[in-house]
Amino acid sequence: MFSGATYWDAKVEGVNHESLATIRAVGRAFPANYVPQQVAIDNLRRHWLGQSGASRRLARLLETSGVQGRYLALTVPEYRALKSFGEANQAWLRVATDLAESAARDAMLSTSLAPHDVDHVFFVTGTGIATPSLDASVINRMQLRADVKRTPIFGLGCAGGAGAVARAADYLRAFPRHVVMVISVELCSLTLQRDDTSPANLIASSLFGDGAACVILCGGEVAEAGEARIVGSRSTFYYDTQRVMGWDIVDSGFKIVMSPEIPNLVRTTLASEVENFLACHGLKRRSVRHWIVHTGGPRVLEAVSQALELDTRALERSWRMLAAVGNISSASVLLVLRDLLESGEAGRGEYGLMIAMGPGFCAELVLLQW
Repeated sequence: MFSGATYWDAKVEGVNHESLATIRAVGRAFPANYVPQQVAIDNLRRHWLGQSGASRRLARLLETSGVQGRYLALTVPEYRALKSFGEANQAWLRVATDLAESAARDAMLSTSLAPHDVDHVFFVTGTGIATPSLDASVINRMQLRADVKRTPIFGLGCAGGAGAVARAADYLRAFPRHVVMVISVELCSLTLQRDDTSPANLIASSLFGDGAACVILCGGEVAEAGEARIVGSRSTFYYDTQRVMGWDIVDSGFKIVMSPEIPNLVRTTLASEVENFLACHGLKRRSVRHWIVHTGGPRVLEAVSQALELDTRALERSWRMLAAVGNISSASVLLVLRDLLESGEAGRGEYGLMIAMGPGFCAELVLLQW
């Protein structure tokens, strides 16, 4: 089924580390509604009450999802009132705009930067549609400069956050005095297909949550002491895997595509991708002190641990984030990154590796050094 992977790496010989982008801050924002996992599952079971098979599967998922609670964009009565994809997308527009702005402002609070310092905005989502993309609303609300550059990214799913950070770092290599804002906002709950009792939809219903994250990156010439440098990145695309993960666009909106093959794909391919990538930078797996892994769910995190032969504590931060807020698609790996930065655990010279996988099927790797 999986016929191979393709990737490109810039040569690292002679790289001037002073030209490398750095991470200045990571902000976050969540909706007001925090729902314990048992409450969320009970509501879904009541909805699917007449379908005993769905109810039994939901009960099993409650025990194995690893999620203790999630933030949701709306209240339960508001979800029930939604009658169409158009209404769900209007709710997405309203809530996602607020969260995107809040995450951006939260990121800026811990810096000396002002909105007019931002030169480029990368906006990432996969759970709603807007033209102009929602970064336009953030620019208006925060009064970013009129000449700010905009790059909206849609369709990378869970890989989108790491992918956008990598593309922002590429941009900053060319513009080493610029400041970039990467905003990811995902309202996964608004994609729920209420008439779909497939295993994929039931898993998604038990796993995905809502929220936003914002990463502020700076070019090497305006970097500050103590920031994590982005040493390199790699994108990996697996041929003929479009049906492994993604959306089917149906009359009622986004219908989840999620193959049970995902953990096996991770187990059989990730180690070689990571090792080849690290080798380009003269490193081995043991060189990585901090693993910043997307919270794809218990089976995916277990597969990552098995593939990379990691100590049980290596992904503790990702497991903790999964339990606290669920899987927030592209924003998840950025929230794990924020948690690491806030902890102060990363020491000078230490390496960290961001890993996220998404539709394509694809993987995004981003190598950091403090």
